[in-house]
Amino acid sequence: MDLPGFVDLQVNGHLGCDFSAPDLTADELASACEKLLATGTAALLPTMVVAPMQVYERNLPILAEAIDSERFRGRLLGIHLEGPFLSPEPGAVGAHRPELTLRPDIDVLSRLMGLAGGCVRMLTLSPELPGAERLIEWAAERGICVGCGHTMATSDDLARAADAGATVFTHLGNGMPRLAPRHENPIWAALAEDRLTATLITDGQHLPVAVIKSFIRAKGVERTVVISDAAPPAGLAPGRYRTLGNDVVLDPDGRLHSPSKKCLVGSSSTMLQCMNHLASLGILGAAELRAVGLDNPLRLLGLSPEDLRPSSRVRYDPAALQFRKSAFRNPQSAID
Repeated sequence: MDLPGFVDLQVNGHLGCDFSAPDLTADELASACEKLLATGTAALLPTMVVAPMQVYERNLPILAEAIDSERFRGRLLGIHLEGPFLSPEPGAVGAHRPELTLRPDIDVLSRLMGLAGGCVRMLTLSPELPGAERLIEWAAERGICVGCGHTMATSDDLARAADAGATVFTHLGNGMPRLAPRHENPIWAALAEDRLTATLITDGQHLPVAVIKSFIRAKGVERTVVISDAAPPAGLAPGRYRTLGNDVVLDPDGRLHSPSKKCLVGSSSTMLQCMNHLASLGILGAAELRAVGLDNPLRLLGLSPEDLRPSSRVRYDPAALQFRKSAFRNPQSAID
């Protein structure tokens, strides 16, 4: 099976370039994206985490300019806003800065969309917050894929969000406290809500094998999407870094975490690495792997593989349960 690569709906940065940094430059963004697109990622949504408004004002136009450029057309598919409408509660807020989170506000989102030149394609918010349903409906009407995440939402909260137009649960199993009520918690609620596709970080750090297997079986392949949730240190050597407003440690095994907050801070993996970990588990066949890594994320954005212009290809080796990157020699050729 030959693919144009994978589609990553959540990338916070790469090789030290932080898409939410107050000093992000267009050249740094372009270089990081070019290098990431050579790793087997065919296309992605550059993601901004919760940030001060002045950082949104500065960075969203930079991201939008790259997305609109001929250089990245069909490769950078839009912007994913992870926040600012996230729960500030400990555990649910994860590595985001709780003091910068906001209540759902249409005027704020409209302002962010204007700064992004209409390039916002995905929004993650906490659906239990006051005003969330109205904001979800407003965003969905404008073609934004709305995800629920960083939340302690109940089944009723998620049902109301889906009624309003939400279609995704962002990184299921993460962005919540380590300990939660046995029955009434967002994991069971998300698994039971058939209208929500679950995105999963299958980097080998965020979710144990048994959890990945159970989530996929409960949601079904058709409602499962793999993401990397790659943080800026992805691709760098093990060490200590300052990233996404946190002092973090990148361990030799790839675990990226904040010792002070005792939580993961995104992943250090590319989509190729996430897909290879998933493939190695033997849970899914070749066609199912293609679905969760390519077709399903595109469908959430209303796109198809024909809309991509990749810079690399990947081929699945069923004997090794692994995808291998190969050079994409002719960008004008037909895409499988």
